[in-house]
Amino acid sequence: MRLTDPTMRQNIQIVASAKNDALEKLKVIATNSPVAVRGIVQRKKGSNPDEKESPDTERIESWEIDLQEIYPLNDFPKDIIMTPETVFPPEQRHLQLRSDRDLREALRFRAQVRNICKEELDQCQPPFVEIETPLLFKSTPEGAREFLVPTRRRGLAYALPQSPQQYKQILMASGIPRYYQFARCFRDEDLRADRQPEFTQLDLEMSFATGEDIMTVIEGVIRRLWSTLVKEPAPSGPFKRMTYQEAMSRYGSDKPDTRIGMEILRIGHLLPVDLVQKITPLLDPIVEVFKLPGNDNDPAATHKFITDFLDSPAGAPFNNNPDGPPGIFVYDASKPLSGLMPFGFEAAELVEELLEPEHGDLIVLQARKRAPFSGGSTPLGDLRRALHAAAVATGFKPAPTGFDFLWVVDFPLFSPSSDSEPGQGGAAGIASTHHPFTAPKTAADVDMLLTDPTQAIADHYDLVVNGVELGGGSRRIHDARVQEFILRDILKMPPERLADFSHLLDALRAGCPPHAGIALGFDRLVAVMLGKESVRDVIAFPKTGKGEDAMVKAPSEMTEEALQTYHLRLRD
Repeated sequence: MRLTDPTMRQNIQIVASAKNDALEKLKVIATNSPVAVRGIVQRKKGSNPDEKESPDTERIESWEIDLQEIYPLNDFPKDIIMTPETVFPPEQRHLQLRSDRDLREALRFRAQVRNICKEELDQCQPPFVEIETPLLFKSTPEGAREFLVPTRRRGLAYALPQSPQQYKQILMASGIPRYYQFARCFRDEDLRADRQPEFTQLDLEMSFATGEDIMTVIEGVIRRLWSTLVKEPAPSGPFKRMTYQEAMSRYGSDKPDTRIGMEILRIGHLLPVDLVQKITPLLDPIVEVFKLPGNDNDPAATHKFITDFLDSPAGAPFNNNPDGPPGIFVYDASKPLSGLMPFGFEAAELVEELLEPEHGDLIVLQARKRAPFSGGSTPLGDLRRALHAAAVATGFKPAPTGFDFLWVVDFPLFSPSSDSEPGQGGAAGIASTHHPFTAPKTAADVDMLLTDPTQAIADHYDLVVNGVELGGGSRRIHDARVQEFILRDILKMPPERLADFSHLLDALRAGCPPHAGIALGFDRLVAVMLGKESVRDVIAFPKTGKGEDAMVKAPSEMTEEALQTYHLRLRD
């Protein structure tokens, strides 16, 4: 029989003989039951006492316990079948954790990451101060939907914080020079693999600081983490930087995975009118193109890959794009114009000069409206990412390796309002791209607030690695007059919503120093370091895709008694 230690990382063999009643007790104890044992630890027969043990694995295979007494502490029920092949559902998360070593190791790794981040920030000069901010906040329109917490006081409710943003700015106004915390945040938004309704972020803020100072600190944290816990080190020099406009133009995404290439080029002016009309109903579109390198110079394999993708559920959104489906071409040297006949001779030659395609490469066209970039991606950027993911999943292309960090900077300060996002609730038809506390980048951008706010650039920066946004931050507005002007005159918040920020305006008015900060998605950071596809794999008790805790059955329906206690009424 094997005895697993309390850490569930090691086990040792138990040897029992008929000399005492311990053997009979052992026979009736169910596997996976907790026990206490008394016995003599001894080397196994035939083991080499001089064998050097590895300090990394803490080997104990050469030892065993001569059992004297065994005491069952609880019973493992017979109706639960636990074998190495058993797959437990989310409703049995305790058994998932108990049976899945990878899950347990991910939680241990997460604790290590937290400790190293803390050590790095504590060792900065001057050091950061870890401060907890309240979880019971008030409802303010920062940009995401909130969870409300009703109270027994009629009509009054708290809101769980979307982030500690306002509290940490108040700390800067309070004379705290450097703050951080591992903050719990809550957002009632659509869920994806990298989102949860409650999540953890490494949150920090620095007074008398710029975005450059923040980026330097974060690069130090990342290097410390990678040099300690990851085999491949982070870049030794400053991380690369790319503007929002460049990222959207070259990759169709504000968080591009730059390892995979497939850069996007604008090509519409080169194409015949009849070809453009075949791929889009738009009258004056922007047409863009990228190349997916083929596999072993085999056009037939490329044809099969792209056909399977477009016929799959993953391809449906691109086929049904109201601005037109993608134009798909396989470069085939055995065909006229290498498969580019619809381009015509002149355009085909120019495409070859631009893309330098090889036999079997995939060439993808996509049209979009002629408008400035907004949001996080373009249709062709989404297709680029989806095609590469499918190519890796099907074995058509190898998975990229390594970690490519970059800062995406110079975002628009404001973006068009969206029906799917609450924004800040103003009447201007625009919303802050990130949150309304972000400062304009330059004096020229401040002047732009008076003439055309949509052209103003934000002093905002996102840290991106391998197509994942690890976090974002900005230099903040520290002047109460500027902050009030943006809320009232730019976003056009109604007076009652503007009053929700009176506490912050009062703090800024009290001589608040310039300050900047950032928040790293801690769950995402750990998932990226471990190569996990979903943050659920690095959280002890994650929510499902529906935002539910399947084990404890949350959220649960409110009882009539609770509704009365909190002065609530359900409405259809």
